[in-house]
Amino acid sequence: MTDSCGDAKVEAKQASKEFKEIENVAEKYSAITGTKNDVNMNAGELPAAFTALPTHKSVKKQIQFANQEEKQEFSKFPTKTGRRSLSRSISQSSTDSYSSAASYTDSSDDETSPREKSQVNSKGSSDFCVKNIKQAEFGRREIEIAEQDMSALISLRKRAQGEKPLAGAKVVGCTHITAQTAVLIETLVALGAQCRWTACNIYSTQNEVAAALAESGVSVFAWKGESEDDFWWCIDRCVNTEGWQANMILDDGGDLTHWVYKKYPSVFKKVRGIVEESVTGVHRLYQLSKAGKLCVPAMNVNDSVTKQKFDNLYCCRESILDGLKRTTDVMFGGKQVVVCGYGEVGKGCCSALKALGGIVCVTEIDPICALQACMDGFRVLKLNEVVRQMDMVITCTGNKNVVTREQLDRMKNGCIVCNMGHSNTEIDVASLRTPELTWERVRSQVDHVIWPDGKRVILLAEGRLLNLSCSTVPSFVLSITATTQLWL
Repeated sequence: MTDSCGDAKVEAKQASKEFKEIENVAEKYSAITGTKNDVNMNAGELPAAFTALPTHKSVKKQIQFANQEEKQEFSKFPTKTGRRSLSRSISQSSTDSYSSAASYTDSSDDETSPREKSQVNSKGSSDFCVKNIKQAEFGRREIEIAEQDMSALISLRKRAQGEKPLAGAKVVGCTHITAQTAVLIETLVALGAQCRWTACNIYSTQNEVAAALAESGVSVFAWKGESEDDFWWCIDRCVNTEGWQANMILDDGGDLTHWVYKKYPSVFKKVRGIVEESVTGVHRLYQLSKAGKLCVPAMNVNDSVTKQKFDNLYCCRESILDGLKRTTDVMFGGKQVVVCGYGEVGKGCCSALKALGGIVCVTEIDPICALQACMDGFRVLKLNEVVRQMDMVITCTGNKNVVTREQLDRMKNGCIVCNMGHSNTEIDVASLRTPELTWERVRSQVDHVIWPDGKRVILLAEGRLLNLSCSTVPSFVLSITATTQLWL
């Protein structure tokens, strides 16, 4: 049977070759006469110039099989056409699968503002504003993945949800809306709290996660790529709602606390407690306290051991590389990097960049932190001394105008500038929005700022928090910080 099958393959190959010869003849004839002919034309229809070529009355030869088994064996081998069709089918299937997944995270096709949409979840509620409520199923899977590595928070939820210790609590929150913070929000709900939530950063919201929270009944007002006006509108919608008044604030950065204090002083006075988790927000609380205007208890989560030693250090050590790789595809080996600030965030960034071969130096005004940087093997310098040679400039201080316009002017072509602090004021981005400079968006969260002489500086996330704007963060360390917030 093997010999018969082999002969059949040879005959099929010969038939294919003969068919190609007829195709070539037909193409030459069409080129001369300017007419289109069927490749199955008879040899007699060709001009004399081509009659010398070998012709065949029929290219379709019937392959003879000794028995049915040989025919079945031959059918197992796909023809060339069949292989091409199969290849196209697989390729198209892969493309369809990718497009389906990408549609959840890339909302660039829908330019309609969520504020202009009328959306309702499966329970009939419309008390939310997200990019697309239809992404809820995908967001739920993201949350389930995060739960697998947030054992501390899930353990607390299981242990206390029967007692409902937060019954009566009306929590208004302003944090990054990611799969990890969604686990925190749903834990608050499981413990008896009522929650309304908005985002503390216009670029860090995961749209599918926001949709999943809205579908579950949490009033969420956030989407990725909000404008400044949208940002404050979302905060106001969380606070100002009929028949509901917050008695607790969970904040990240102090914007929500500031808004309630300024716009709704009567609500602010009735708040039983504020939880703040960022150094920027803590500074703003201290300012209120020194002015004698902080009339409610406030808890400084940022200075807790678990936040400082785990979230700030280890989370940033991993996510700084993720954010830079996703946005720039840069190789760190041999790159000159300056990290502004050697607090816990700076320590994590320096450790990660050095481990991958970066040549790292540090700027620091605190003498203890500066000495720690020296002991860890980093040169401590002033930014003005090294800014011309740097390939990357990373800020993580919590202060304002750490990188000024003058220093931006002195940077070399192709320098990458980004921020790992909470506030978007560490880099003087506002000074770059002038007529003589050109902004060119090259990919999501990546802008080329072009000087008149052609020099380009690569600015990431418009100076906002790099890791949560351009990548994701480890679930495990956020579980530790979130558990601390609840425990306090």
